[in-house]
Amino acid sequence: MSTPSTKTIRVGIICGSQRKPRCGDQVSNFVLETVQIHSKPTNTDVQNISFHFDFIDINDLNLPFYDEPGIPSKITPPEGYTHEHTRKWSQRISPLDAFIFVTPQYNWGYPAGLKNAIDYLFHEWKGKPAVIVSYGGHGGDKAAAALRVCLAGGLDMQVGDRMVVNLSFPNRDALYAAAQGKDLGLDAGKEGGVWSEERKCITGAWDQMVAMLV
Repeated sequence: MSTPSTKTIRVGIICGSQRKPRCGDQVSNFVLETVQIHSKPTNTDVQNISFHFDFIDINDLNLPFYDEPGIPSKITPPEGYTHEHTRKWSQRISPLDAFIFVTPQYNWGYPAGLKNAIDYLFHEWKGKPAVIVSYGGHGGDKAAAALRVCLAGGLDMQVGDRMVVNLSFPNRDALYAAAQGKDLGLDAGKEGGVWSEERKCITGAWDQMVAMLV
């Protein structure tokens, strides 16, 4: 009997914060480590599936404000874009099967840099599953809701009801530390740590996303 082949699911973890200082990279890595632990073969019921993660930091992309003369929904191959930075961005996003967007909340919205990066492309996002993880003093639920409208509405991405997670800082001291970019002590493998209970929400969102792909 032949052994079933392994399917590789490619997932982009998108850190949407560009603040200096910031905690977005810490939160994004916490989310990544949480799903990596959860998706190990010994911890999942999904067989013959492997995962490849691409950590995408919006801060590192150096994308200018949207400057393509063409309309993204009318452009299919990367060669159709005018600018090299758009072609590179397209080539990075196209191979990915699903995404986890990690976003802070600014004035009830999500960062302009994240919106700008999303708006450069269309077909590269269209129809793919996406998890949204927001964070803030009250969990960033307004930012998550706005981002969901963009992804599920504008780009027809699959964002299920359990695929939105809001992470609230546990106290004012943690909020101030986050705003200053200090170490938050996030540990995806530690019981009783910051957001240890919320990990179940993250893995639940992950499971729903994976179910859309298998």
